[in-house]
Amino acid sequence: MLILPELVVLGGAFLFFTASLTGKAQPQLLRTLALLCGLTLFASVCIASQANGLLFFASYAVTPYSQLFKILLAGAFLFVLIAGQKLTSIHSSVQAEYYLFLFLGVFGLMLLVSANEFILLFVALELSSFALYLLVPMRDDRDGLRPQMEASIKYLLFGVIATGFMLFGMSYLFALTGSTSLPAIADAIQQGGMPPVALVALLLVLCGFFFKLAVFPFHFWVPDVYQGAANETAIFVATLPKIAAVAILIRLMQFLPPGHEQFVVLLFAVLALVSMFYGNLCALVQDDIKRLLGFSGIAHAGFILLGLLTLQEEGYGLAMYYISAYVLMNLACFLVLCALAGKGQNLRIADLHGLSKRQPILAFILATGLFGLAGIPPFAGFMGKFLVLTETLNKGHLLVVVLAVINTAIAIYYYLLVVRAAYTVDDDSAAAAMPSPSLLTTAAGIILVLAIILVGILPAKLITLATTVVQSLG
Repeated sequence: MLILPELVVLGGAFLFFTASLTGKAQPQLLRTLALLCGLTLFASVCIASQANGLLFFASYAVTPYSQLFKILLAGAFLFVLIAGQKLTSIHSSVQAEYYLFLFLGVFGLMLLVSANEFILLFVALELSSFALYLLVPMRDDRDGLRPQMEASIKYLLFGVIATGFMLFGMSYLFALTGSTSLPAIADAIQQGGMPPVALVALLLVLCGFFFKLAVFPFHFWVPDVYQGAANETAIFVATLPKIAAVAILIRLMQFLPPGHEQFVVLLFAVLALVSMFYGNLCALVQDDIKRLLGFSGIAHAGFILLGLLTLQEEGYGLAMYYISAYVLMNLACFLVLCALAGKGQNLRIADLHGLSKRQPILAFILATGLFGLAGIPPFAGFMGKFLVLTETLNKGHLLVVVLAVINTAIAIYYYLLVVRAAYTVDDDSAAAAMPSPSLLTTAAGIILVLAIILVGILPAKLITLATTVVQSLG
């Protein structure tokens, strides 16, 4: 029961590994199996949601905290599979391998949120990362430009650099504490007496997860990977790794040496604001929608850091709430993009002309996701930003809140620019080429819309749950 979800996702990976060896599985069969495996994974995570215990000499911790993040991972993964059910961007000859690496990536992320020891943490991070390094270039390139190769190389190089920083920090923490166990290291640091190098080591370890979250200055890979990767891969990169990154960042905040709180708060505030301004200002001039969402993700990473810089369990709970809302809204946007890109092409803002007339349901789903990302009530994005900024203000960071509000105003412009193209520009020639979504895609989109609205107007239970599981870490 403790590792039931991990066994299910690993079994799915083995299933597609077998299919890749035979080379005879039909693409439609593979897609059906993937959806069934994704649904089984989500059911298994729900069944194991109350599991609690330590495994493998206490290196693997199954706790309420890890199980909540696994529910988020499994739920988001199911929607990723639904959004990419046609795999129009992936050649039929490599679809079995594609699903293999997709499931291995999820397996690595699930290991990551339960890792209780540095060595397992590193192995899980690399497993999830290397799966994505291989997924990004797996795109059927019809134009011969091969942008996915450039994107994959950038993703790999920046990932290796971030991993190098992280390993360097881990080595120092091991030297200072004599242990690779996360609870043992946290206890040793909190007891005091650590030299300043302990803070430097912690910041180096954080670099590896700033890369996953796309925090400045570890963000340079984001727009190119979003644009160059297949639509089905981009939606995965934009959602699941960020969930796991937030899970580990919250845990690593326990490593903060006493007496250095002000420095960390200042550093996080600077990184958050720079991420916001850079992401939002660059998004203003984007025409490719995936690049726009990529720069948007950099800006939203700044808001997540605002929850962390409070250094309080309430702020960490709000960071969990924010990433949950962000993933829902991103899934809604990418679901529409995958449905409209009948040939797996990248969509531009002009390609949405006439969407509200030809596909009103897709237009509504897209508008809901974009309104949420912009922070317009009553959607989840508004409540997430409002609560994070309120908590930040309560901690006395008035200037940070003012600059964050300015960034929210900047972001509204480019989000509404996309909505305007879908609703107010009439171009029948462009609209005529829009494919119709499947019933499954439409149903998934409606579920996401309802979730975005409900999470926005009824946040209390989710925030209470998030704060409770964060308190269980102590």
